[in-house]
Amino acid sequence: MEDALIASNIALWIVVVVLAGIVLALLRQIGVLHERVAPAGALMGAEGPRVGEAAPVVEVESWSGRPISLGGPNPEGASTLLFFLSPTCPVCKELLPAVDSMRRDQGNALRVILASDGPRAEHESFVFEHRLDPDRYVLSGPLGIAYQVARLPYAVLVDPSGVVRARGLVNSREHLESLLEAGERGVASIQDYLEKRDDDQRVA
Repeated sequence: MEDALIASNIALWIVVVVLAGIVLALLRQIGVLHERVAPAGALMGAEGPRVGEAAPVVEVESWSGRPISLGGPNPEGASTLLFFLSPTCPVCKELLPAVDSMRRDQGNALRVILASDGPRAEHESFVFEHRLDPDRYVLSGPLGIAYQVARLPYAVLVDPSGVVRARGLVNSREHLESLLEAGERGVASIQDYLEKRDDDQRVA
């Protein structure tokens, strides 16, 4: 009886040790996969001006009636983030605090323009409810056409010289931040940067 009890205890300990080994192996694999997973980046489609090309110059009028020239060189030396949105787009609304936070963090280095289109009456409650800056909100169908915006929310980063530095469909704060990161690194997108980095590592 005692021999059977001792044998069962030994068997249980063996099972425990084996399971512990399996758990450690799984944790190691999870760590490896985590390192290989690329960070989320804005999804760049084939439509619209290419990264590295001059941005389309479009004259618009802000919600407050101020004329704004978008796409050309910025005399103030700031980059411009065009954030295309719609009052009926839930994700757009969720991203507004992130867009505003990004504008505050970048200070004078980044000009943020919220762009939409349609009748003014359809936007009045939206502008009021979200306390949007009337000098930064524009309604312009030609602007969306110039950048060939097909889905929302969509963002384009234009550098101070008027060149498109990054663009893409943005569904999260990480997507928005990836545009600035791509612009600073001089690549079309975060995915492009990761592919180039992996190629360099393989060559090395």
